[in-house]
Amino acid sequence: MKFHHLFLLAFIAIFISCKQEEKVHHYIKFNNTKDLYQFLKWSPGNRFPLISAHRGGPMPGFPENCIETFANATTYNPVIIEFDIAYSKDSVMVIMHDDKLDRTSTGKGAIGNYTYEALKTFNLKDDEGKETKFKIPTLDSVLSWSKGKALLTIDLKKGVSYAKVIEKVRQYKVESNSIIITYTANQAKEVHQLAPDLMISASVQKKSELKRLNNLGVPNNRIVAFVGVSAPDKDLYKFLHDKGITTILGTMGNIDKSAMASPAKNVYYHLVNNGADILSGDNLPQASEELDKFRYNKKLSSEFIN
Repeated sequence: MKFHHLFLLAFIAIFISCKQEEKVHHYIKFNNTKDLYQFLKWSPGNRFPLISAHRGGPMPGFPENCIETFANATTYNPVIIEFDIAYSKDSVMVIMHDDKLDRTSTGKGAIGNYTYEALKTFNLKDDEGKETKFKIPTLDSVLSWSKGKALLTIDLKKGVSYAKVIEKVRQYKVESNSIIITYTANQAKEVHQLAPDLMISASVQKKSELKRLNNLGVPNNRIVAFVGVSAPDKDLYKFLHDKGITTILGTMGNIDKSAMASPAKNVYYHLVNNGADILSGDNLPQASEELDKFRYNKKLSSEFIN
């Protein structure tokens, strides 16, 4: 009996330890597009700065553009997931940044040389080149996974059709958690004409670029403004905020490097304090810690975040 008693206690201790190690997920959930519009309409009393996990938030053991990586990102913060779409040889929309498979998977050569069935035989590699058991996902699988979990910023590689991507957004009914990335005013115009209800990430690095978007028929209430990869003057933030527009600052590259080199400077904290609303970068753990601190200090919360 004594042995059984000790065995039971040991089992309970291991079970409790495992439960304690389970990671908590931080999700963003919008019930409809009205919720999304409300969340993204900037006002002084309606701020909840977010991180956009560039290529989904890769880190050791978690490759870029991978559903398992997206899920891991939600254990750090409520996040926007930025990912890239490419075509397979048989026109299946898959999630991949590079034109070639070599850097991020066990495949070789151009992704367009392989059917999706062939792509499924490859494993993804993390940024250190270590092979994982994870596979190249399809757009269908990502959209299905995302509902009730994360906001998406959807980036299309050259040649991928906005119309086809919007069809998938409609099919999976993820209009309320999708933002389509555009790089030119004409692309933004195309997306808005195809889907007037969808939010668009559009480049607005100077005031004249917003005027051009408006002149092409893209309204302010469908724009999330990408302000570049270096912090703009506060004047640009004020100009956009006065129009109810939320901003995205790209921290990938120099800003992330600077933040990692000098963590005591709280680079991300100061960026959102100065006007950035969404930080899109590659340093998810540190940015999460600093945004948690910022939101706590400013007593910021949102009904759409759990």
